[in-house]
Amino acid sequence: MASAASKLYADDVSLLMVLLDTNPFFWSSSNLPFSKFLPHVLAFLNSILLLNQLNQVVVIATGYNSCSYIYDSSSDSNQGSDHGRIMPARCSSLLQKLEEFVIKDEQLFKEGSREGISSSLLSGSLSMALCYIQRVFRSGPLHPQPRGSSDGPEQYVAIMNSIFSAQRSMVPIDSCYMGSSNSAFLQQASYITGGVYLKPQQPNGLFQYLSTVFATDLHSRAFLQLPKSLGVDFRASCFCHKKTIDMGYICSVCLSIFCKHHKKCSTCGSVFGQAQLDASSTSNRKRKTPET
Repeated sequence: MASAASKLYADDVSLLMVLLDTNPFFWSSSNLPFSKFLPHVLAFLNSILLLNQLNQVVVIATGYNSCSYIYDSSSDSNQGSDHGRIMPARCSSLLQKLEEFVIKDEQLFKEGSREGISSSLLSGSLSMALCYIQRVFRSGPLHPQPRGSSDGPEQYVAIMNSIFSAQRSMVPIDSCYMGSSNSAFLQQASYITGGVYLKPQQPNGLFQYLSTVFATDLHSRAFLQLPKSLGVDFRASCFCHKKTIDMGYICSVCLSIFCKHHKKCSTCGSVFGQAQLDASSTSNRKRKTPET
């Protein structure tokens, strides 16, 4: 049986997992409306499928309460698709499933009666994408190449676990961010896994960005000068308050991060010692006490 490393590279054949963010809180602040964003994405998916008949595209919708598969090109291969393209009927089916997902996700939000702006469930969609890729890896000897809102600090651990899993499986995560500010999570994901992070400067030309940067297969990327991430934000989120911090305390046992000193680790239960802190404070008091 062929090793996992030999399965990863099959020249220019690609498996593209698209995580589509449908969070209305995010799109309400974007320069490009979601209704104008979708045609660019559909044209991009068609171009990927037209580059190679063996290419495969899977779309996962990401909301603020749930994630779901809404399109898989492999299911269309024997259903009258024109050389792998997303035909109008398939496009209508994709849009219908997307609309159903948005409605269902909104209902879950109302039932949960959550308040404030909710972050997208990026950790869930990343996990689904990686599970799908691993299933493809183990299905047979031939495999295509895997490729891979405002950040939700409460998802930091799950997202980082997904990123490191992708890195171990040699799955690059590409990120096309449409928000007003950069996403630290997506920057880290692309940097760690060797993918491309891009924030388009002209949203109206989104298809040109997608087709010239993200449509390139992994074999061809070695010969191209693609955008590189500059100024990646590597700040972590604390496990206690789920806030992004510059400095903090780390548990030496499980590497959990905290913004303040705790007597006990809330993750693994390890008890933090006070000897060094007490010794340093005592020595400071002695230095300040005048001699008699």
